[in-house]
Amino acid sequence: MRSLKIFALFAVLNTVAWIIPQEASAQQGGVSFGVFYDELSPYGQWVDYPGYGYVWIPSAGPDFAPYSSNGHWIWTDYGWTWVSGYRWGWAPFHYGRWDYDDSYGWFWVPDNEWGPSWVNWRRADGYYGWSPMRPGISLSVSFGSGYTVPNDRWRFVRDRDFSRTNINQYYINRTNNGTIIKNSSIINRTYTDQNRHSTYVSGPDRTDVQKITGRTIQPVVIHDNERPGQNLKNGQLQIYRPQVQMNGDNGQRPVPSKVVNLKDVKRPSERNTVNPNPNVNPANKNIQKEQPVRPSNINPAIQKKQPVQPSQINPVKNNNNENRPVQQHNVIPSIKKRKAQPSRSVNPPNKGQSPQPRVVNPSNSRGNEKQPQNVTPRNENVEPRPSQPKTNESPKEQRKQER
Repeated sequence: MRSLKIFALFAVLNTVAWIIPQEASAQQGGVSFGVFYDELSPYGQWVDYPGYGYVWIPSAGPDFAPYSSNGHWIWTDYGWTWVSGYRWGWAPFHYGRWDYDDSYGWFWVPDNEWGPSWVNWRRADGYYGWSPMRPGISLSVSFGSGYTVPNDRWRFVRDRDFSRTNINQYYINRTNNGTIIKNSSIINRTYTDQNRHSTYVSGPDRTDVQKITGRTIQPVVIHDNERPGQNLKNGQLQIYRPQVQMNGDNGQRPVPSKVVNLKDVKRPSERNTVNPNPNVNPANKNIQKEQPVRPSNINPAIQKKQPVQPSQINPVKNNNNENRPVQQHNVIPSIKKRKAQPSRSVNPPNKGQSPQPRVVNPSNSRGNEKQPQNVTPRNENVEPRPSQPKTNESPKEQRKQER
């Protein structure tokens, strides 16, 4: 009897152990294309494109190019992996492919196979280059001579700069692509992921890159993230990469909640750029550094306009301009360094019109600090002086003539 209980308990444990992995596998594979539609909608537009179905057009500015803007390459077990600074970068650079339209720019065609990147690689003397792999192209086809990509779709850097994190500052001008491509060869190194049953293009050999750059390439470990997004920190890349199914649980393929008519899509130069992650995007940091310089660029325009408005010199009206303290602190220190005396003697309470001391004559302003209204009518002070001798001399001359 006791042996039967033990056997029954053992059977129950085996059943539970078999059910739990099955449920976990079902949950892992339960993600559909709907996750792409929902997560990417705030950062672009979904349109129904002929031949591809629903594709995504990012709002990333007119100069955006996949595997080029706001990102860099890292070495992982899968080969060279693209790490993007965009919040949505976990999806379009690791699932699906990119294509280009002359009217709408770059657009992304979703797919359910994850990869470190979906690009083609080339090697030339002194250069490495890559280009987005077009939709529907297999690796074997992309390695063949019959597969061609327009020259301007390629991005090249000098091989010694390939491993830089700010690689976007070292891109070769695309006008040189034709010459480089003619003297280049295809890199057909691959890596096979046994867990996902996928084969990827791994790119340049890590040993060669280390020899050329003179730097040790530390491998980055990839860990699965539970939520959409990615984070590179301490030699680890946390990234969301679920098993994606094309159809939902009901067996039907989901659709985006909002689909924009292709005719209503604006050209890249006319779209509003959706701000990427401010903690990653270098463009935002540059804007913050340039802001303090703005007052020096505005001063010349103000100086040219101020002489036309002499009424603003009145100190009584200046007392009402106390709502502009920020401009005073940004402008006055630069003026003091150039002309300390005029800035102190002419109307310091005028916080909004600090560049005016350069317009007022310094010689007159020293003597009339309390009465700046007398500074403006300079012609009246000049005319009486030559007229006074005439009035004093005329009576004397008349008396002499009478005598």
